[in-house]
Amino acid sequence: MTLPGKKTLTIITGIGLAVAVYFFNKQTEFVDVEVATVEQGEVRATVSNTRVGTVKACRRAYLAPATGGQVAEMHVKEGDAVKQNQLLMEVWNKDLKAQVTLQDAQTRSNRATAEQACQLGAGAEREAERALRLQKFNHIISEEQVDIKATGARAKRASCNAALEAVAVSQANRDAVQAAVERTLVLAPFDGTVAEINTEIGEYVTPSPPGIPTLPAIDLLDVSCLYVSAPIDEVDAPQIKTGMSACVSLDAFAEKRCSGTVSRIAPYVLEKEKQARTVEVEVKLTDPQEIKDLLPGYSADIEVLLTSKLNALRVPAEAVLDNNKVLVMHDDGLLEERSFKPGLVNWNTVEVLSGLNAGDKVVLSVGKEDVVAGAYARVKK
Repeated sequence: MTLPGKKTLTIITGIGLAVAVYFFNKQTEFVDVEVATVEQGEVRATVSNTRVGTVKACRRAYLAPATGGQVAEMHVKEGDAVKQNQLLMEVWNKDLKAQVTLQDAQTRSNRATAEQACQLGAGAEREAERALRLQKFNHIISEEQVDIKATGARAKRASCNAALEAVAVSQANRDAVQAAVERTLVLAPFDGTVAEINTEIGEYVTPSPPGIPTLPAIDLLDVSCLYVSAPIDEVDAPQIKTGMSACVSLDAFAEKRCSGTVSRIAPYVLEKEKQARTVEVEVKLTDPQEIKDLLPGYSADIEVLLTSKLNALRVPAEAVLDNNKVLVMHDDGLLEERSFKPGLVNWNTVEVLSGLNAGDKVVLSVGKEDVVAGAYARVKK
């Protein structure tokens, strides 16, 4: 009667061992993870824009003649590099130029008349002086004759002055007509590149009426100087100061461009419907090598450097969970949740002030299933 009891005990023991082995194997089942080592390195505190920014030229001019008329001459084409004060476009102005020629001739005539009058005046003055000397020493000429000659000399000198004033008047008239001619000309206000031309020879152009913008005849850009204008959240804006270093990232290029400096911070907050309130910040690029491939209009992001530490204990930002926690992997693979005190923070790294040590391995695969505290893990090869 005892044998069946022993068999039952043996069976129960075997089942218990099998269950224990099953649960032990299940408990020690390892999950593959990626890890990073807590180490010393540079940590940079930065602020980035909330919406995409735009590359802009430091100088851009929408040019049109000051007076309306028919386009007579177009001296440039799109893409041309121009120098300051170079003539770009000319509205029909032959009538004004003819008036300039007429005023030049009038000025020459008036100068000749003035020369004649002044010569006569000088001669009359000399004659009056001789008469005065004769009257003083020899009394050959009466005082009345001397007075007549002196009066005639003064009159001819007045004629000379009047003729000189006539020259000045004709020159002023010529300058007025020349100013009218210049209102028909479009000159380059600075060295730049012709980006766009919105008119053709023979078309009529008119200045924009007040409050009604029209297309400019010529769009001129100075691409030797570029900056990025981007909106920064109003919460982050007070930390930014002009002169701070900044990097620029562009969708069109893989590498960052870090020669930028904050050149302007808008003195007001932009308030747009259904959007966060932002402050416009401008970052100017200073390295010619970083500027030469850029074009105004590219989309760009800015990253302003607030402060940095060269030799700080740091952990990758992607390893950080809510409430500044990480999963630390021990040598046996056990995952432990540990809190730490953060310092400087950016998108890539977080400074560790306390709670972690150099050499600790933290899990990067924090979003993966079964990667939780208490689980066992192994480094993914």
